[in-house]
Amino acid sequence: MKNVYKLSVISILTSVLVLTGCKDYLTAQNPATDTAEDFFSSGQACINNVNADYVPLQWEYAVTYCSEWFIGDIVSDDALKGGQNLNDMANAYDMENWKTISNNDMLNDIYRANFLGVGRCNLSLKYIPTVATDSVMNERLKNRLLGEAHFLRAMYYFRLLRIFGGVPLTLDVIDGTDGWSLERASVNDVFKAIIADLEAANATLWLRSQYPAEDLGRATKGAAQAMLLKTYLYMAGDYWNKQVNMSSAECYEAAKAWGDSIIASGEYSLVADYANLFTLEGENGPESVFEVQYMEEETSDYGADAGGFGATRGTFSVILTRSRSSLLGGGWGFNKPTQNLYDEYEPGDIRRDITILNPLDSLIENPNEEIYLGCRYVSRKRALYLNATGTEYAKLGHATRGEINNTIIRYADVLLMHAEACIGAGVSNLAINDLNQIRSIRGMSTYPGYAFKVNGVEVASPTILQAVRHERRVELAMEGHRWFDIVRWNGLDGTGVKAHMDAYKATETIKAQEQMAAFVEGKHELFPIPSKQRELNPALTQNPQYN
Repeated sequence: MKNVYKLSVISILTSVLVLTGCKDYLTAQNPATDTAEDFFSSGQACINNVNADYVPLQWEYAVTYCSEWFIGDIVSDDALKGGQNLNDMANAYDMENWKTISNNDMLNDIYRANFLGVGRCNLSLKYIPTVATDSVMNERLKNRLLGEAHFLRAMYYFRLLRIFGGVPLTLDVIDGTDGWSLERASVNDVFKAIIADLEAANATLWLRSQYPAEDLGRATKGAAQAMLLKTYLYMAGDYWNKQVNMSSAECYEAAKAWGDSIIASGEYSLVADYANLFTLEGENGPESVFEVQYMEEETSDYGADAGGFGATRGTFSVILTRSRSSLLGGGWGFNKPTQNLYDEYEPGDIRRDITILNPLDSLIENPNEEIYLGCRYVSRKRALYLNATGTEYAKLGHATRGEINNTIIRYADVLLMHAEACIGAGVSNLAINDLNQIRSIRGMSTYPGYAFKVNGVEVASPTILQAVRHERRVELAMEGHRWFDIVRWNGLDGTGVKAHMDAYKATETIKAQEQMAAFVEGKHELFPIPSKQRELNPALTQNPQYN
């Protein structure tokens, strides 16, 4: 799929944007413009449109850079913003330091990209059922395509929900001014819509093993089950459960059941070589459940002529997170791992040095630009991968674009989510088995019988829940999960996100602490609805305590 949805979509991208762009909802259609019915005329057109449904997952630039790890990593205790100085990427600086206001362009781009994704999926789900089967699309493929669109719409809404809370539910095509002004749905209703889409996807998607090699990367039955596991696990957590109509016990049971399904499928396995997971050679491997596909491409989405959002199939994340030193990839130095994260790794854990580079002084060309608020560490995952010969860091085919995929869900994540669900469902023995599968293959001692540090304090005899949460951090560090985990847990021990972030703050350098505003409970767990979106849709209300 690395080439399938990236290459085939280019020829239809303009047409689909005409059908789904926000501005076009506000204007009457030109009589000379092709209609959606004209476009959905064959099986191949249906395939092309579903290919386009995936593309907004790739988008990392419009007005500014908007990779989701700017929230998942940098807002959390895993990373500092980095960059050349404090002013470099002011949007990210504000978000990291609890100073965000509603005109933050990064949040606006994230909001727009995901709703454009929703709009594309709505087109597929409305019109593909009306298209007759032909030599390209039989009934089985048609049903799979609908499953992919359901999965992707759920993914876009899940991404929106955990950043903004309840958002408008647009589950049909909006092709005019009618229906544009929509109120925010409740958190409960958005979760219900996500689950309905994922259940529909699970019913019609294929197993990973049923796809031809060139289609690896498409949504699978396993991906839908993993997202159902994840969704119910979020709903069970202390923060979100107060906003849904299911008890945490019911949510944990449902999460466990979906985890049981994906584990029983035998479609996925852990990879022994941890470092290989973050290389080009390791893409779409046996541990991959769902990953966003990227490729090397010379085009750019930067600047007025390109206009952002979709003019390239490459990723910005490589150049954004590489060290600013030319000796270490010559990047822009964002997403710098914290000392707090570095210290939580147990002695001998190989994952630490695969995740975090502690560069020698001789490799730091300009300390004033490369040591950020006292932090010298560099993120390695998806950044400092080697070339084909393994002799040096891979050079990018474009000055700012990399080709490495972004893994959204991998099997280790599934096992750790299943472990959490099992603990919540009262079957901790299964959780221990999940945890120890990972620790064994990573060369670590099994539970119980080991200790680790949290916020600089040793946890000498961890409970199974503490051990699983520790393992999530060190196994999945710098992969964009941490902030969302902290929020759904309502802090590491359920005493509130503020309590945990205050404890983390105390471990930071004095320079970093000086930049941090106070975390406000009941406010900063979510981010503000972008002001530009409220101008377009006056029915949108703002999140508590934001203007």
